[in-house]
Amino acid sequence: MASSRRDLAVRASVDQGLLSPAEPVVALLDTAGIRASAAALTSAFAAVTDAPVLHAFAVKAAPLVPVLRLLREAGLGVEVASPGELALARAAGVPPTDTVLDSPAKTPAELRQALALGIAVNADNLQELARIDALVASAPTASPLGIRVNPQVGAGSIGALSTATATSKFGVALRDEGARKAVVQAYLERPWLTRLHTHTGSQGVPLALMAEGVGEAYALAEEINRTVGRQQIDTLDIGGGLPVNFHSDEETPTYAEYARLLADTVPGLFDGRYGLVTEFGRSLLAKHGTVLTRVEYTKTSGGRPIAVTHAGVQLATRTVYAPDAWPLRVLAYDSEGRPRTGEVTVQDVAGPACFTGDLLAAGRSLPLLHPGDVVAVPDTGAYCFAHHYAYNSLPRPGVHGFTVTENGDGDGGEGGDGVVTFTTVRKPQTLAEIVAESGGAHADALVG
Repeated sequence: MASSRRDLAVRASVDQGLLSPAEPVVALLDTAGIRASAAALTSAFAAVTDAPVLHAFAVKAAPLVPVLRLLREAGLGVEVASPGELALARAAGVPPTDTVLDSPAKTPAELRQALALGIAVNADNLQELARIDALVASAPTASPLGIRVNPQVGAGSIGALSTATATSKFGVALRDEGARKAVVQAYLERPWLTRLHTHTGSQGVPLALMAEGVGEAYALAEEINRTVGRQQIDTLDIGGGLPVNFHSDEETPTYAEYARLLADTVPGLFDGRYGLVTEFGRSLLAKHGTVLTRVEYTKTSGGRPIAVTHAGVQLATRTVYAPDAWPLRVLAYDSEGRPRTGEVTVQDVAGPACFTGDLLAAGRSLPLLHPGDVVAVPDTGAYCFAHHYAYNSLPRPGVHGFTVTENGDGDGGEGGDGVVTFTTVRKPQTLAEIVAESGGAHADALVG
């Protein structure tokens, strides 16, 4: 079980000095869990279609080169949305043929590079498509090209992450006056447009709404192919956005549930006429990352206990600023990395940043924490420690992958005695690096 591997990793991080007074916050990635999620994704779609499927990991969810290389070894490609993300993907060895470029603000230089490499590109709007027209006319390309559409089917429970609302900034809004006709005409005029892209899912979006958005894109593809008189669109990019359960270790919903729902609601999607692209991110990584931090001090304020740690807004930025939308679990361990026992007490778990709202959890029921204890924050493998928020110039933590292997008793780690091995994914940021990033080499620039 993933929870057993996590307990072993917490203890080992203390025993091996990974987490210490000198390094009071670290981030861990469960490599077995990541591999299992990748396998679950590929098998879920293989169970409902024989058509080719490229599962393109959304790099924004975990922009770490070793993570991209691990997922590549598991058979996945990448979806990138910036020159930086593309550079990370190339450093990880992901080939252009398994790379998809999405972004609402691609520059001419970005488009030119993608077309030269043969990377698939989804045009976000018709102005961007006009730019691509000029580039295609000036130089042949092997890039599969398509248009992103917004089916405008509605919002999930987190408005900021809802990409298919009436006013979403992404894609061509299909229900706006004249928009659907313009998209169909764009394909009629460009035989080289062979893909259609949509993305409705994200955290807070129910599976039924995700499937509805895919269904709208499928219906449009069918309409375009009928109008053209041939199957010009041969691939549908259905996006990603499977939501994650942040309330327990249970991994729900599953890729298998979503694939079966799509098969039931959009059966033509899987009849072999269309290749598919998916763009999952959070659901592949979130459950397999854990932030560990030492409790530095404990005190009370207004009668409520407060444990002050070294992990807060710099790592769990969304949780701190929108705790109701992004609650995270907090697990208590003693100073040796063993699960803490004792009377459960309502307490706050605070971060190190200098503002009152920097809380990992407020009013949380936990065994009473003590200085030197370890707090673990699970489900942080996506959009957390790889997206550092440099409040108070707090350093980025080191990130380490871990594996659990059998000990001499044949225990693979599920019974509590497996051997934990750590590998460095990213070194902790040094103070010298913070100074360099903050203009240290130009100290006299404003006083000369």
